[in-house]
Amino acid sequence: MITAGTHDSLLDEITGPTPGQMLRKRIFGHQGLLIGAVVLIILTIIAILAPWIAPHDPYAQSLMTRMEPPVFMGGTWEHPLGTDHLGRDYLSRLIYGARISLLIGAVAALISGVIGTAMGVAAGYFGGKVDAVVTFLINVRLAMPVVLVALAVVAILGGSLQVVIGVLGLLLWDRFAVVMRASTMQVRRREYVAAAQVIGASTPRILLSEIMPNIANNLIVVVTLEMAHAILLEAALSFLGLGVQPPTPSWGLMVSEGKNMMLFEPWLVLIPGAVLFVLVLAINLMGDGLRDVTAPENRS
Repeated sequence: MITAGTHDSLLDEITGPTPGQMLRKRIFGHQGLLIGAVVLIILTIIAILAPWIAPHDPYAQSLMTRMEPPVFMGGTWEHPLGTDHLGRDYLSRLIYGARISLLIGAVAALISGVIGTAMGVAAGYFGGKVDAVVTFLINVRLAMPVVLVALAVVAILGGSLQVVIGVLGLLLWDRFAVVMRASTMQVRRREYVAAAQVIGASTPRILLSEIMPNIANNLIVVVTLEMAHAILLEAALSFLGLGVQPPTPSWGLMVSEGKNMMLFEPWLVLIPGAVLFVLVLAINLMGDGLRDVTAPENRS
């Protein structure tokens, strides 16, 4: 006699796992993806809740308590990570600095992603003159050194959060365009795209329903790479004094302010540098993990 439980097990053996079950299995079986996602989620929550969890005002100065060491170097729990040369609490500035880094990384990646994806998909799908124009623009952009151009533009327009986001968003689209163009050229030759064209589907519908879902995994990887790239470039610009301006808490600016005392108080540079390293590593781990679990060869 076949019971309900036996019937369900037989049905599972016949039908196999659903696509959703297979995706969840790949996600929870990928350690790099889980570690990167957990670290990024924690840092994002800290950034969102900064006004409530920061122990002190990140802008409050107190020359009486300047250059206090972190608690692991003999400091007090009043300032767990010590204070800087103006007596500002280092932990509070780190927490608020996470907001700046994540905001710049996300918005710059969004702006460059929209520009590069639109150009790359158009070039890969239409080909011909459109492809020639986009390829020319990509070559022009690749001939321009990002750091030097960013330095020049920010020096002319002045350093501010809005200027840095705009400059990075308009400079980092080339990798999106290159990857999306190549991916679209591969997908447009598939049978389902030809079938959609035969039944009279409009070009926007083909691009949105047939092309984009099948190149999304490549797009995800590039988004994470460019987000990490934007965060590092912002830190470099702030380090050189042309990014986010004082007294705004920025990890790159904190490294710049502490570099003159690095030989005597190395923690002023090592703490924000370590947090910046962890954030960029987490983003890259998550991007690589998302690519692995969404790759076509892993869907079967």
